[in-house]
Amino acid sequence: MKELHQIIRRPLVTEKSTVQKESAHQVSFEVDRRANKIEIRTAVEKLFKVKVLSVNTINREGKHKRLGRTIGKKSDWKKAIVTLKEGASIDFFEGV
Repeated sequence: MKELHQIIRRPLVTEKSTVQKESAHQVSFEVDRRANKIEIRTAVEKLFKVKVLSVNTINREGKHKRLGRTIGKKSDWKKAIVTLKEGASIDFFEGV
């Protein structure tokens, strides 16, 4: 099994994810592309000590970027939307 911090790379804090967090108890993460739903569930439960109800994953294609004459592509990535048990929450900016 992979290390927990290798599975979950970073939380996604956007307007949409903030609304989902408040209304539907869902939190979004950028995760390792090779991670499956079971690994993501166990990583979130162990790292944040919360109960996970479900995990939805989305494979995102990297955007094509251009800098002058050169054309490049950002890396593909995977997004996980984790639904938490009622009453459970994850605060990313507790001390700020």
